[in-house]
Amino acid sequence: MTQSKWKHDGVRVVPGDSLDANTAQTPGMDRRAAINYARVGAQKLWVGTVHIHPNAKTGAHHHGPLESVIYVVRGRARMRWGEQLEFVAEAGPGDFIYVPPYVPHQEINASPNEELECVLVRSDGEAVVVNLDVEPVERPETVKWIDPIHKD
Repeated sequence: MTQSKWKHDGVRVVPGDSLDANTAQTPGMDRRAAINYARVGAQKLWVGTVHIHPNAKTGAHHHGPLESVIYVVRGRARMRWGEQLEFVAEAGPGDFIYVPPYVPHQEINASPNEELECVLVRSDGEAVVVNLDVEPVERPETVKWIDPIHKD
């Protein structure tokens, strides 16, 4: 019987207790990489977790040319975005958040007593984080998502 070339170059299981904190960070959050180029050779994905303490918020930032998807596992996420973080929307467990390339944004834990826990996916094997110095507007405008495919 011959050994398959896929033994060490095929499927990878990354245990949840061995995520890598040595990744680009933004003040106010803790990112940990599970899947990226350095860890598994991923060419087009960066996947990891994000934890934000109760009542905490991140600094404004963007991810350059990368697309990002955030899946809320636990807690309540409040996202602000725009040149002055002038727009806002909230997401809870089971919700997905899409962040297009170069969009300035900020993640906020909307809960005063529960940690916000999310899974994060980006469209490249390397983490890109550009922290910004933004003066946010005082009262952002709430934006509701409108499904362009399944309109009522």
